[in-house]
Amino acid sequence: MYLKKVDGPRSVTLADGSMMTLADLPNPKTRRWVASRKAAVVRGVVYGLISQKDAQDRYAISEDEFLEWVRAVTEHGEAALKATRIQKYRQP
Repeated sequence: MYLKKVDGPRSVTLADGSMMTLADLPNPKTRRWVASRKAAVVRGVVYGLISQKDAQDRYAISEDEFLEWVRAVTEHGEAALKATRIQKYRQP
């Protein structure tokens, strides 16, 4: 069995004890961003599975957009990433 050489870790352990691998990240061709996919990308970056720069390049998202995802999760939890809940969590 051959393993493809990858930069960085193959998997990381999350705070709840579960493992996250590169296979748990959304497909790079993702165009429909639901809350669970955004949360997976944020968890991957926060726990060091993928760098912020790599995530931005891989998913074609801006730095501001990614930082907004991180801020929403930090302040209000993963529910704040839902598009229908944006008005509740954003300041006017």
